[in-house]
Amino acid sequence: MTAEPTAATRPRNRKQLIVDAAGRVFSERGYHAASMEEIAAGVGITAAALYRHFPNKYTLFVACTNVLADGLVAALDAVPADAALADVLGVLARSTVAGRASGGLYRWEARYLAPDDRRLLRAKFGLVVGRVAEAVRRELGTPDERLRAVAALGVIGSVTMHHTSPAQRRLEDLLRESALSAARTDPATGAGSARRVELPVPPVPRTRRAEILAAAVPLFARDGFANVTNGQIGEAAGLPASVLYRSYAGKVDILVAACLQAAELLSQAVNQNLHGVAEPHAAVAVLAATYVAYSFENTALTSVAEGEVRGLPDPVRRPVILAQREHIALWEQQLRAARPELDARQARVLVHAGFGVVVEVGRLLRWRDSPENRATVTSLVVGALGL
Repeated sequence: MTAEPTAATRPRNRKQLIVDAAGRVFSERGYHAASMEEIAAGVGITAAALYRHFPNKYTLFVACTNVLADGLVAALDAVPADAALADVLGVLARSTVAGRASGGLYRWEARYLAPDDRRLLRAKFGLVVGRVAEAVRRELGTPDERLRAVAALGVIGSVTMHHTSPAQRRLEDLLRESALSAARTDPATGAGSARRVELPVPPVPRTRRAEILAAAVPLFARDGFANVTNGQIGEAAGLPASVLYRSYAGKVDILVAACLQAAELLSQAVNQNLHGVAEPHAAVAVLAATYVAYSFENTALTSVAEGEVRGLPDPVRRPVILAQREHIALWEQQLRAARPELDARQARVLVHAGFGVVVEVGRLLRWRDSPENRATVTSLVVGALGL
């Protein structure tokens, strides 16, 4: 049992320590998989002591989701209104790196917020986007400043989604330069130089397992895995819930199947489009165009695979993580061949930065799939990679 400190030894910043610890747990395990007992243990207190500061897990979760946004807004408040774009992005990179342990909450876990809390969080990030867009407009004088600002913020926010850690100052500089490069990339250039890529045709659901999986993925993407019941999946598949257990041992097994299907489809697409491409710059461009096309065409599946994997139990999560790492390693190899000055960690950070651009700009475009949108996002990804 964890001993509760006396009043004389209790730290004055106990509430902040709890929020910091909870942010790490929520970010690593997901909102629903995290427990108040686990969070309390991370602070060295009992669960009962934790409940004295936060009456329930949701209240603590709300506090955690606002940490990164509040930090970014405060950091920007300290920057002169006419600061250069590089300075604005540098401040945001520094603040995000400082809060990266819990920053991943915003990208995937914020969907579990109640509508009012979600609107408040979006308003805060809206202030950040507006400030960056203003700096882009001031420096570049372009009509697409919001698009470029979101791309730059996608780069910076990507650091919350992985653990690759160059030296802190080097990491901040790398994110700032990548974000600046993305913001300075003219997305219109992608339309004229867009690489055509082919995607494998998704398998037609011909078996009961496949039908269940096809019915479950949109539900997971829309409502979150934890909020979807077997009854809802069965109804969407036109099957009694009891029939699901003849094909899958449980709901987690359906999620694992979705994640593995996503990895397999992406691997097939990459192998297909990289065939015969030897020059490193061209290979990176193909990887970017393929990943963008795949993300637009398989939005629900991608959202589930990337947003829900952290909530899987370790034994079943391992093959999914290995597949994702294999894909990242291929990007890293080609990017280092194109930019030999990068070491392995720096290249990995930039690969994740490219993924961050796809997620955030894709959301801004509401995942409306068109050749123009694919080309736009691809050009911003290539820009973020420094090519």
